[in-house]
Amino acid sequence: MTITQLYYVLAVAENQNFTKAAEKCFVTQPTLSMQIQKLEDKLDVLIFDRSKKPIELTDVGRKIVTQARNIVNESYRIQDIVDQQKGFIGGEFKLGIIPTVMPTLLPMFLKAFIKKHPKIKLKIEELTTEEIISRINDGHLDAAIASTPLENDNIKERVLYFEPFVAYIPETHRLHNKKEIETTNLEIDDMLLLEDGHCFRDGVTNLCKALKNQSDESFQLESGSIETLIKLSDEGMGMTLLPYLHTLDLNEKAKKNLHYFNEPSPAREVSLIYHKSELKMQIIEAMQTIISGIIRGAITFQNVKIISPLPK
Repeated sequence: MTITQLYYVLAVAENQNFTKAAEKCFVTQPTLSMQIQKLEDKLDVLIFDRSKKPIELTDVGRKIVTQARNIVNESYRIQDIVDQQKGFIGGEFKLGIIPTVMPTLLPMFLKAFIKKHPKIKLKIEELTTEEIISRINDGHLDAAIASTPLENDNIKERVLYFEPFVAYIPETHRLHNKKEIETTNLEIDDMLLLEDGHCFRDGVTNLCKALKNQSDESFQLESGSIETLIKLSDEGMGMTLLPYLHTLDLNEKAKKNLHYFNEPSPAREVSLIYHKSELKMQIIEAMQTIISGIIRGAITFQNVKIISPLPK
């Protein structure tokens, strides 16, 4: 049994196809198939049910894949040990970022991070929290930036900053004339929300304590875009809540519709998250240092301040 054979097994399990798995592993399909066959012969079991289309794992195959993933991940730790011993910060690093953080935070830190660590090859994807958790657990992401806490035993979290919520209230809305608002002022039936799958939506609905039963509402609208929510709000369709960083680039007319909460302002926790195996920690720590420094150093607006803890 070899690490390479286990790596090939994981590739087939993911792609459910030997040809696609071989392409991902940069080997020929016969080479990959032969190595998996050798492993099955050695173990005297079938890992894959090849009669199914697409290929499926057998019952014992699912257990083998779980263990194989642990073994392959642990094998990567050897290179990590060597890199840390040499003080090397580089190589490929796969990062996921949730949609409500990507457009605001990424432009703030990416250039500085690349300049500081030119040997790191970043691969960045915009993903929902659910997709991020799945890919971190499967070993397809090294880390991610997401709203926390996640309360997932397999994932560790390093808080980057606490980002306040800001209300976007058009002139026609009942709350527009209030200089500052309370969370008790919020009602779900006139709130424009992000669609399911966005963790920021969950944060908004958690703020609305006295909610009406949504099934009784005559109108409800959800969108996958914060920009769309702002435009719909301007059309008199309701109010919405924005993550603070999304308010910084609004034009002056739109900023007149921003309303801040009385202190303490409700906020979301944004963290750098990664698997409990703690692979590539030197890169994770480098990213945390740069992001926390940028947030801590500059962002204050209209008596609202993003709070960034010191790196651990």
